[in-house]
Amino acid sequence: MSDAVVPEFSRIVRVDRIPASGMHLDIEAKPAERAALADRFAIQSIGVLRAELTLRVLAGGAVVRVNGHVEAEVVQTCVVTLEPVAQTVSEDFVLSFGTEQSDEQPMTEIELSLDEEDPPDPILDGTIDVGEAVAEHVALALDPFPRKPGITFESGDDREVEEEKRPNPFAVLAQLHKNKG
Repeated sequence: MSDAVVPEFSRIVRVDRIPASGMHLDIEAKPAERAALADRFAIQSIGVLRAELTLRVLAGGAVVRVNGHVEAEVVQTCVVTLEPVAQTVSEDFVLSFGTEQSDEQPMTEIELSLDEEDPPDPILDGTIDVGEAVAEHVALALDPFPRKPGITFESGDDREVEEEKRPNPFAVLAQLHKNKG
């Protein structure tokens, strides 16, 4: 029995079945997959999730390059009003998959830079999961602080400034006492 978790939107591609000329895939999430992804991403719903992908094998099969475009219609919760906020995700992405390291190969440190390409995701048992890659790119494209149009967030600091502008009731009493005396 395997402990492997199956992603909500899994589309497995065998690397050895990708032609030398490349492969084009159009994938779309089913309603149950979209609902499971919405739960995973902690958003209200995903109405549409589809992607166009081009896969190319490089370096004699050691690397697979995926050029993709993902589109999704999502509903998130406004962080100010808690009302639904509909948004469209439309993103291009490039992703690489590389052969997995064997147990004999020592693990090496990877230095990450914002200017450089990400290290490749692993090719596991000769397969890649392009559905999970698409789902991850949707998650990255979600607005972390969605707001309804025209809604702004007023911090507590603004209220403190307004309170300072109101006259202090004790200052008013002091003024009355001063005028009386």
